[in-house]
Amino acid sequence: MYHAIVFFDLDGTLFDDNKNVLPASVAAIHEMQQHHILPVIATGRNIFEIQSVLDATNIDAVVSANGSYVQYQGKRLAAANIPRPTLKAITTFANQQGDPVGYFNNQGFRLSQANQDTRDNFKLLRLSAVVDPDWYLDHDINFLNIFNRDKEKDYQREFAGQLTLVRNNPRALDTMVMGVTKQTGIRTLLKTAGLQDVKTYAFGDGLNDLQMFDEVDVPIAMGNGVFQVKNKAAYVTTTNMTDGIVHGLRHFGLIQ
Repeated sequence: MYHAIVFFDLDGTLFDDNKNVLPASVAAIHEMQQHHILPVIATGRNIFEIQSVLDATNIDAVVSANGSYVQYQGKRLAAANIPRPTLKAITTFANQQGDPVGYFNNQGFRLSQANQDTRDNFKLLRLSAVVDPDWYLDHDINFLNIFNRDKEKDYQREFAGQLTLVRNNPRALDTMVMGVTKQTGIRTLLKTAGLQDVKTYAFGDGLNDLQMFDEVDVPIAMGNGVFQVKNKAAYVTTTNMTDGIVHGLRHFGLIQ
């Protein structure tokens, strides 16, 4: 039995500004594991994007794609795939708007088209983006990026009741099956793995972490986090560049 479970967002949280995990954070996670505390990645990213992090930390439990794909002990627990008719409808709508769509699953992704925002986005994420507008027709898709800067209300109105759309960065909307969030992914992990009675903590910095904070016992905000996250937190640690993970874990006695 685990003594505690700690959920870590990645970008702006476990990642520093260069998209690396600080050595002190890796050491802290290893110390947690030695003391029967379960670390879990809870991220908007997909599994294929974070394998190097899993390898470096020995983490094998993940709530990925904002709750759309959940794994425990390296094995899939749940995947919330977007129905094919909905994929076709949102692709048609996005094409009418001139907005690129990124289609994702746990193994890879493709783009409907490319523009400067897609190029900037995937350069920042260190991903090579391939344009294949028909890829979604014969692959399971559990997550989309809809690239636009100011149309969330249009998409939310058009796909109300079908999809959850959350602006996670200025360039794109994270898009999942309606009702799927980090919160539901965490709930699925805890229930399916029989871990509901273990005390839970979470580190986050962004708007897509707010519902995650609602699900755990102890929410911890990064010093670089947005004010909404800090307001909801039980504790505000230092920034992702100044060992905020270590300071937060130590504050709650999860490491020495």
